[in-house]
Amino acid sequence: MRAVCWRGKYDVQVENVPDPMLLTSRDAIIKVTSTAICGSDLHLYDGFIPAMMPGDILGHEFMGEVVMVGDEVQNLRPGDRVVVPFAIACGNCYFCQKGLWSLCDNSNPNAAVAEGLYGYSGAGLFGYSHIYGGYAGGQAEYVRVPFADTGPIKVPEGLRDEQVLFLSDILPTGYMAAENGNIQPGDIVAVWGCGPVGQFAIQSAYLLGAERVIAIDHVPERLRMAQEYGRAEVIDFRGVDVVEALREMTGGRGPDVCIDAVGLEAEGHHLDTLYERARHALLLTTDLAHVLREAIQACRKGGTVSIPGVYGGLVDKLPFGAAFGKGLTFRMGQTHVHRYMRSLLERIERGELDPSFVVTHVMSLDDAPYAYEMFKNYQDECIKVVLKPSS
Repeated sequence: MRAVCWRGKYDVQVENVPDPMLLTSRDAIIKVTSTAICGSDLHLYDGFIPAMMPGDILGHEFMGEVVMVGDEVQNLRPGDRVVVPFAIACGNCYFCQKGLWSLCDNSNPNAAVAEGLYGYSGAGLFGYSHIYGGYAGGQAEYVRVPFADTGPIKVPEGLRDEQVLFLSDILPTGYMAAENGNIQPGDIVAVWGCGPVGQFAIQSAYLLGAERVIAIDHVPERLRMAQEYGRAEVIDFRGVDVVEALREMTGGRGPDVCIDAVGLEAEGHHLDTLYERARHALLLTTDLAHVLREAIQACRKGGTVSIPGVYGGLVDKLPFGAAFGKGLTFRMGQTHVHRYMRSLLERIERGELDPSFVVTHVMSLDDAPYAYEMFKNYQDECIKVVLKPSS
């Protein structure tokens, strides 16, 4: 089969690789009909996430048709159309039973590696480094899905792939980011990053009762999308003191909820960013956290900072004294996708949500190397790429 393989920093290739096989009685094999490039994939492309190996198959946002199931998979049968959550969960451990699906104790065969870095291991992830299990991802013609009796959700034929594909990750991620903000009716929410997760966080904030949403980015197409589809007020951070602008827009109080939908590759034009990039070049730090520092500084007293953006290592010069002094609450982590898939699917079926608005490019799987470059460099007004293995 053909698959998108990581070969090194800024280097992905479409290669012929062996077809996946059932390895356990709880596995399924999925024929992929649509897969997407996520902003988190760029962290791999840019070399920020360790423990990648040449030839690793990328991709954690995918859906398709069931072609084969193991003996214990009673909820699926060949021909079913499914969306697969990016985190792999057993369904039986303490954390799965608590609904903390992305913290599953049993799905990461390389748990010792994650424990060495973070103290504990989370769930295994599709296509996302050997820290999280080294599982082959879904940017491929076929993929093996472990614990298939727990993860995939069946979707009706009346909905297009682009309407339901993002149930695999970014739609639940944006929703959980807003939910983690503990948004109350009338709240003002600031969202850093107007990529797809940020766009869904904006929409979710309104669903949960926000009165105003302020979106921060520097890419014109993203800001325009946030205004047109998300009804957000926008700040182009180039040449602007974002903290001061938010203070003025909120009557001096600051936003009630600040959402960092950027993560470890934050851009900026301030001294802290230049300092941090220099330290990163010298391998003295791992994560570029300008947005996180800005969110802490901007958030009102007693407010909440929600962090759906991925962080992978160490953050330098975090203004923790400000966070403590203002009594901020922090909520973060990999998304518990399983928790949200069915309720969000119901919203899509009722017409309350149509996530397909973020798709700007639909391309063949063979176009993946160009698509990664285009997405990385904001070319051709690219916001979200969907790849079609069959085209």
